[in-house]
Amino acid sequence: MALLTVATQLLGTKNTSCLVLAAQHASASSANLKDTLADLIPKEQARIKPFRQQHGKTALDPITVLLDPDDGIRFRGFSIPEGQKVLPKADGGEGPLPKDLFWLLVTRQIPTEEQVSGLSKQWAKRAALPSHVVTTLDNFPTNLHPHLSSVQPVQPQQ
Repeated sequence: MALLTVATQLLGTKNTSCLVLAAQHASASSANLKDTLADLIPKEQARIKPFRQQHGKTALDPITVLLDPDDGIRFRGFSIPEGQKVLPKADGGEGPLPKDLFWLLVTRQIPTEEQVSGLSKQWAKRAALPSHVVTTLDNFPTNLHPHLSSVQPVQPQQ
């Protein structure tokens, strides 16, 4: 509830529903993204299952994106200025880092410093590419279309 109180003070009462959503999803305290998602995904699947059974593949609304001319784009209910207020910042920084926003988009949670640090460690551990991947990428022709170069790493895995 402390998160809800602080966020309400920062953002004002107009976005209380967003804050309630963030507080509801802030239950997973693991710094590991995989563990957090392992906790959140079954809950979300259980929440959505009755809806999918009832409506199947019926299109609900042809509009998939709404960009409000006054508020701008919203990420999980937060406008960019609101996100800048509630997301963690780098030491000495004025705004959130991409990894903070990534955590919010994937989990619907405002990440803690511990979670952001854990995500950074996970990404750093996975940053090294195997030599055969580097060789393959280096051997692509310089005039290869970007779409083809982006498909190549995924294609063998299908």
